[in-house]
Amino acid sequence: MKKTLLKTNVHDVEDTLIIVGSCLDRIQPEAYKELNKISDNIYDVFLEETHINMVITKIIGMISRVKINKIIFASVDKSPHCVQLHYIENEIRKAMNIDDKEIIHYVAIDNNLIEISKETIKKSKSLSELEQIK
Repeated sequence: MKKTLLKTNVHDVEDTLIIVGSCLDRIQPEAYKELNKISDNIYDVFLEETHINMVITKIIGMISRVKINKIIFASVDKSPHCVQLHYIENEIRKAMNIDDKEIIHYVAIDNNLIEISKETIKKSKSLSELEQIK
């Protein structure tokens, strides 16, 4: 059964929290299955409908109440909405210390998970910086 982040009680998650774009399981099913091998604590978010700040607040509530050791963000590559998932880590860091959490970012393309570095995520928010890389 598919679990939606904002419809989940903050106490229903433990150890590993996987946040995915809501279309990942349909568009990249094999990549989704790879995530499911890591944990069945997969929660989807529909960022065309839900404001990113609501997601940030929900995850902070989960982290502050439950023992979470690993957080994984995964999206379909090239989605203008789902790319926001990868910006959530930095926003949580502004609100609380999460240095004791392992945080991994993936994009799914061709049914494969590609790990994305924090540096790449940081650069993706700065179009002027990307323009200089050309």
